[in-house]
Amino acid sequence: MDSQLFASRHVVIIPHPSRSHINAMLNFSKLLASSNGGLHLTFVVTEEWLGLIGSPAAPRNIRLRSIPNVIPSEFVRGADMPGFFAAVQSKMEGPFEELVDQLELPVGFIVADTFLSWAPEFGNRRNIPVASFWPMAASTFSVRWNFDLLISNGHLSIDISDILVIFHGNLDLRNRIHGAVSLAAKANCLLVASFHEVETHAIELLKAKLPLPVYSLGPCIPYMTAENRAMGPHDADYFNWLDSQPKSSVLLCVFWQLCNRAQMDEIATGLRASGARFLWIARNDVTRLQHLSGEMGLVVPWCDQLKVLCHSSVGGFLTHCGWNSTMECVFAGKIMLSFPLSAEQFINTKLIVEDWKVGMKLKNHEKIVEREEIARNVQRFMDLENDEGKQLRKRARELQEACKRAIEKAGSSYTNLHTFVGDVLRGCSS
Repeated sequence: MDSQLFASRHVVIIPHPSRSHINAMLNFSKLLASSNGGLHLTFVVTEEWLGLIGSPAAPRNIRLRSIPNVIPSEFVRGADMPGFFAAVQSKMEGPFEELVDQLELPVGFIVADTFLSWAPEFGNRRNIPVASFWPMAASTFSVRWNFDLLISNGHLSIDISDILVIFHGNLDLRNRIHGAVSLAAKANCLLVASFHEVETHAIELLKAKLPLPVYSLGPCIPYMTAENRAMGPHDADYFNWLDSQPKSSVLLCVFWQLCNRAQMDEIATGLRASGARFLWIARNDVTRLQHLSGEMGLVVPWCDQLKVLCHSSVGGFLTHCGWNSTMECVFAGKIMLSFPLSAEQFINTKLIVEDWKVGMKLKNHEKIVEREEIARNVQRFMDLENDEGKQLRKRARELQEACKRAIEKAGSSYTNLHTFVGDVLRGCSS
């Protein structure tokens, strides 16, 4: 094999060092690895994250490499998000460049998280093409890209209280994120973790407005084996519990992020009062929350979320509406009860409730949502007989079919992935 072409097939992938971004880009890497493009993939994280995700997270043809822990730990970053973002944007580039120089194969292409604002200039300086990877909705990128224009023209149809949360109260953090999105235009292309059928207008708008190619490649979730695993033998107690529940009767609750103790207690007592069956994933206080929420449900610290969503007994999802979770729910064909708390979750909620019509919104304000409201909405949401619920479930099934068509051979995401791989090889070996 020609040495230049061999080098061109080496793609280095570096995510923003946070769980949702790493998950999306690791799943994208697995798609690349299965594309039959003959690519050699190196996935780069910090030493801390290498320990957290572990080597089994990647297939054999994806090498995991690490840079030193030059940023605040995952376990304390929430205490100072502006400081964390500042460190990511100022301290990771040097160690990454050292790693690139130490790799056995020359690097032909870099896929970098959009929030790594230094990556396009790094690639330009080293004469290495860079793809900017946006692990969220195309609509979120569009809103951030056009925020000033949308506000001045009155086109942003989101509550002003939601806007303040989406764009963060901290001016430095808001400016850093806005700057990173703006600098994505200096990359060679933009990769979006969405699929054309679910965000047609937003994706086409990005293609028309951005000065670089845009590829929608989503959903970037572990869907390649999800259905087979969902139908196979179960290896966790919560699956034995799910197997014993009636069809579409269980509410999956993945609820822990940024919720204070008072809100968690209201959720627990609200679920108990609703009388609904539920599987609640709560990383902390599992025993206490189980006691508060009663015997109709099960509280556990972790689950295989996509596998659970694909289970026949699960009828709906109480969720903060992060993009990965939203895409997994779309893939599984389930409806969503939205409880957004921060950032892009409010835009995702608008897509879910207003545009796709596959969910209801539970949380509207920053105040604590009380148990009575939770109980009332959960009862309404999980009612299989009311017309509203039937329409939501019908739309969820239609969206599920659109998702599956997108990832099938000749589907939009499948085609875009293989077009991107072809463009990578042509661009790097020319």
